[in-house]
Amino acid sequence: MDSRARLQMALKHQEADRIPLDIGGTHLSSIHVQAYRRLRNHLGLAVDEIRLMDVFQQIAEIDDDLRALWGMDVRYVAPNDASTYRRTILDMGEYVGFYDEWGIGWKMPKDGGWYFDQFFHPLAEAQTLADIERYPFPDPEDTARYEGLAERSRHAAHVERLGVFLGCMCSGILELAAWLRGFENFYADLITNEKLAVGLMRRILEIKLRYWEIALQEAGENADVVAEADDLGAQLRPLISPATYRRLIKPLHQELFDFIHARTQAKLFFHSCGAIRPLIPDLIEVGVEVLNPVQVSAAGMDSAELKRAFGRELVFWGGGVDTQCVLTNGTPAQVKDDVRRRIEDLAPGGGFIFAPVHNIQGNVPPQNILAMWEAWQEYGNYSKTFQVVS
Repeated sequence: MDSRARLQMALKHQEADRIPLDIGGTHLSSIHVQAYRRLRNHLGLAVDEIRLMDVFQQIAEIDDDLRALWGMDVRYVAPNDASTYRRTILDMGEYVGFYDEWGIGWKMPKDGGWYFDQFFHPLAEAQTLADIERYPFPDPEDTARYEGLAERSRHAAHVERLGVFLGCMCSGILELAAWLRGFENFYADLITNEKLAVGLMRRILEIKLRYWEIALQEAGENADVVAEADDLGAQLRPLISPATYRRLIKPLHQELFDFIHARTQAKLFFHSCGAIRPLIPDLIEVGVEVLNPVQVSAAGMDSAELKRAFGRELVFWGGGVDTQCVLTNGTPAQVKDDVRRRIEDLAPGGGFIFAPVHNIQGNVPPQNILAMWEAWQEYGNYSKTFQVVS
């Protein structure tokens, strides 16, 4: 069975020959560049120039030699930068930094930095909808974004026979609004300046709709999943109340997801970290079919309970190992035990793509990453010999 057929069976809640494997098939399931370099050394693979899949998170693009060695099933197909944007790295004393195409400023310590963090929010001083309307937002119709998108998706789907993950243009509606306004400003807006908050989110929605109109014309027939996101959860609870989500955010998600569903047969993949258990029924209601990263270490996100409650409606893409605690701090034996548990919880009946909970962080030992893969290989087969013994 080839990778694409295997993924498609999982997306239909069917058991294939084995659980599909995604490590590096998305920018939400890869490996930090520092951990990736150590892993390649540990495996005796050449360490030349490592390409970045995501500069913000410092996430590596997994090389084809490791993809083939480990049997990875998913290929990331994403838009290009706009023709009008060139990332310029700035020397900021103890930091290096840049501004993205939205005008948001990012910086990372030169000494020991792992990620770029935000330091400038271009709409922090906005007071009215007119301030929002005057802002020079990125152009979703820039043709440079889509150059090669159709060819890359077609090659992945029909030549490589891999599952095709079609990426989005930008972060989620709620998330990006907070980045543009600044977190304190935006979350206060939801209470004290609702008109401004909704106006900004609707402007982002308009950009997303135009992006998906073009991207799905180019690549929708080759995509197996299309990706959207909005980080809605913290460690213990959602970032906003379910009531606020339902009143202000859910209608925007409904409009966006209806638009996507009307233009592709691909499944709708939605990424949200954190404790989002109270919002999952709402996400299903607005059309989410695939949930990622399934943060099993967050409150209310027990893998067995999620499968019991939502396994018929949702495909779980992630949750394969607890990256927050076990993968980072555990022994290889503890990692294997955790993988075994997650497979036992999430694999039966299909509807599960094995991936770590979000990206593997820079301080994860290579022995633990290898133990994760070995456990997936040992326990991840759907066959007469596929048994996970309690």
